Amino acid sequence: MHWLYLAIAIAFETAVAICAGKAQGFTHRGWTAATLLTGGLATYFLSRALLTFEVGVGYALWTSLAGVGITVLGALVFGQRLTWRKAVGIAMVIGGVVGLQLTSVA
Repeated sequence: MHWLYLAIAIAFETAVAICAGKAQGFTHRGWTAATLLTGGLATYFLSRALLTFEVGVGYALWTSLAGVGITVLGALVFGQRLTWRKAVGIAMVIGGVVGLQLTSVA
């Protein structure tokens, strides 16, 4: 169940980035509210996942995979460029996250 909580937390954290960008410095009330709501939900589900994950590992998974998610989503939905350098960076992040998780298994 902790992996499901982490996946939900990552999805909400990705939504935070999108909403925060649309809020334009918190000048748009609706997007500001969405940013705060998704941020709260992301934190809630992360805290549920951290009941099982080590804090450092869980937090690293959350932030890294949300960063990869928003980068890929930016390319697919928002027309941002996904260069080969970004793709290499994404692969390195995923490799690092996998390595971190493998070293935390007892």
